[in-house]
Amino acid sequence: MNGAGTEEDRLREQSITELLRRLSRETTLLVRQEVQLAQAELTAKGRVVGQSAGMFGAGTLLGLGAFGAITACIILALSLAMPPWLAALIVAVLYGVGAAVSVISGKRRLSEAGSPIPEQTAETLKEDVAWVKSRTTSETR
Repeated sequence: MNGAGTEEDRLREQSITELLRRLSRETTLLVRQEVQLAQAELTAKGRVVGQSAGMFGAGTLLGLGAFGAITACIILALSLAMPPWLAALIVAVLYGVGAAVSVISGKRRLSEAGSPIPEQTAETLKEDVAWVKSRTTSETR
């Protein structure tokens, strides 16, 4: 408590101009720190998103080749028992159902991923605002 009393005494001795300069300096420092925190948080999230996108791209390219080959194989096999147009129609309907299930599942997982907002930065900003409000309220008394 002795250190706090000394700090209060020093603040009381400073002029309004000095106090405003100090407030400006500390506010600028706080804003810079918050921006740096947001940048670090977004960089980390961006790195993961970038790597994931690369994996999706590679998987899509390989999957497309396999999909074309397996589609041709299924249609050729079914065309031994029915007209080729009917075999192709059956395969297309089955793929449509699979696509619908995939889209619905992907949409559900995306909603579970949460917000892209940098949560830690938002939380510290709320704390900073609360601290400033408490300081200005206690100083006006």
